[in-house]
Parts: sequence; C-alpha cells; structure tokens
Amino acid sequence: MKSSLLKSLMVIGAVFMLIGCGSSSSSSDTPSNGGGNGDGPSSELPVDVQNAIAGPMSTLTQDMKDSITYMYSEEGLAYDVYMNIYKIQAVQQLQKIAENAEIRHIDAVNQLAIKYDLNMTQYPDTNIPYSVNGIGNGTYPVDTVQYLYNLLYSKGIQSEKDALEVGCMVEVVDIDDLDKFIGFAEASNAGDVLTVFNFLREGSYSHYWAFDEGLKNMGVTDGCCSLEPALGHNFCHPEYPQKEKGGDGQGGHGNK
Repeated sequence: MKSSLLKSLMVIGAVFMLIGCGSSSSSSDTPSNGGGNGDGPSSELPVDVQNAIAGPMSTLTQDMKDSITYMYSEEGLAYDVYMNIYKIQAVQQLQKIAENAEIRHIDAVNQLAIKYDLNMTQYPDTNIPYSVNGIGNGTYPVDTVQYLYNLLYSKGIQSEKDALEVGCMVEVVDIDDLDKFIGFAEASNAGDVLTVFNFLREGSYSHYWAFDEGLKNMGVTDGCCSLEPALGHNFCHPEYPQKEKGGDGQGGHGNK
C-alpha cells in the first residue's frame, strides 16, 4: 500500500489508543504451511486450486510477485487476529473461519510462493530463496499489515461487537486488495495466480456475510454497514455475493 494509506492508518490508530496491546498480547498457534509435500492443508484445497498450483509456470511481473508476498502476510493477519481475539472474546465466527478457511488461504498462497521460489520475509524483496521463517504470531514483514494487525487486535478485544466488526474490516480490506491483485493477474495472464486469488476472494465474501449476520444477531440492524468508512475503505457492501451457510468454513453464525 502507498504511504498515504499508512498515514491514514496512523490517524485511525490514534482513535483506538491501544495499539501496543496487539503485538505484546499476541501469541497464536500459527498453522503449518504444508511445505508443498501434500501432508498439510494443501490436500484440502479445492481441486481447481490444486491443479492451478501444480500447473505450468506463469511469467510473473514484479507487481505479481509482490502481490503474492503481500497476500501471504494479509491472510496470516486474518488467521492470527481472529484466533488471538477469540482467546478474549469467544465469538465462534472468529475461530471457525480461522481454523476452517484462513488456514487454507495461507496454504494456497504459500504453495504459490514455493512454486515461484519467492521469499516472504523481506517484502517487497521477493527475489531471494523461498522462506516464510519468522512470519506469524502477529508478526509480518509488511509494515501496513503489521500496523493493521496491532490496530484491529486492540479494537477486537474490547467486546463481542468489536470482534465482529473487526471481521467485517479484515474481509473488506482483503477483498479490496484482491480486486487490485486480480487485475494484475488478469493483465499478466497468470492463470495459476488468478485461480488462487479468486479462491481467496470468494472466501472473503462468505466470511464478510458471516460477520454481518453475527452483528445482526446482536441487534445491530445494519450489520457490517453500521461501520463508518475508515482506513481508506468502505465497509458496507450489499453487492458482495452470498453463499449458502457453511461455505468455506464460515459456519456458526451465532455469537457464542
């Protein structure tokens, strides 16, 4: 993201006044990334995603390489922030989405990184041998992702409502970034990356609606649409596609 977004993040962070809580209190059981050997979560990826990852190499621009690196950190943020908030605010959506979906999203991006021998630890420098060492448990190489994690963790631990609102925010940020990166993949004719990113975005649509329903079940009539725009994002998206309940691990629409 650009420096202007980082500045807006800093402004919003001042409102919460609790940024320091995130990194000091975060300690999640970050999932194993499978390592490309078929023993990890990759075996649970949809067949089209597995086939895309196993298929021919695409010619990746630097923007495309950076987008894979960025999304590895951003999907890691989703898993970590949901699981760490869940330890304090036991909202079922957080745990179920993290353990049933975000773990697979992380693995899908990780398999792309392995395929293209990209280093995830030195964003935006991807052109050194593959590694994901040191990423996770609330720690990311992308400055804006790190700041966002701290900010959202600090908000989410305040109440069940805040936790659900954090879910709305995470999924919209993911979708907005994926919209941009999908455009890169389409322009580059990178079919394997496009398939993986579409998989991530479809999951984020489902998760958004799970958090929206959780808020409505608490009496927040407008659900995610009750959030004011922030961080450069609008969080009200009635146009997002909806699936039947239970898709991509978002089940459990009750709050507890």
